Amino acid sequence: MELRRAVVNRILKSILDILCKVDNREFYQTLSKCKPLLIVTNHINFLEVPIFVTHSYPMYLTGIVKLETWNNPLFAFLFNTYNAIPINRKGAFREAFQKARVALDEGYFVAIAPEGVRSKNGALGRARAGIIELAIDADVPVLPVVHYGGEHIWENMRRFRRTKFNIKPGRPFRIKFEGRPDKETRGEMLGEVMGQMAKLLPEEMRGIYAQHAEQECKHLEFLE
Repeated sequence: MELRRAVVNRILKSILDILCKVDNREFYQTLSKCKPLLIVTNHINFLEVPIFVTHSYPMYLTGIVKLETWNNPLFAFLFNTYNAIPINRKGAFREAFQKARVALDEGYFVAIAPEGVRSKNGALGRARAGIIELAIDADVPVLPVVHYGGEHIWENMRRFRRTKFNIKPGRPFRIKFEGRPDKETRGEMLGEVMGQMAKLLPEEMRGIYAQHAEQECKHLEFLE
């Protein structure tokens, strides 16, 4: 499997480097400092997943991906290569979260997009609170990582231009809470987590979490 991963990574990265110009230095350096990590990121289109996994190699990064993706044989091959974790978006999250905790225990970086669906305009949309449950249960640091520029991929391809793909990691943190938060508290925590992502994005992409970008974080404990 390791040989397969190395070969697939080289081929995939070669294709992506033709399409995109990616500066992964800060992203790679941040990952190398802290392990394991639960990565929360925004979701714009198909680009972020292959760019994240190829530009974190040879470190092990996987992610939680919608179950329907495995209906495509090519995607199934690629996601199995990187040990991606399928999730049923209709509500059966428990099995996926259990597999994510196992992956974290095995030293993987696990990425998840709290929004759950792709953004139609590149701006942050409403997130789901499942990320709070996973972060508390896994008891590992959370790293906000955002990306932008990839929303212009189709326009740039039509003009035979490479797309500048920006990756910005934030400050790692833990969620401070003992026991199970109630619905209101989960909402507050989710707003603070998404606010950490929003502050890394250009203002026009902060979406419904723009007001959370500068708010005080009473539930987050920053590690640096």
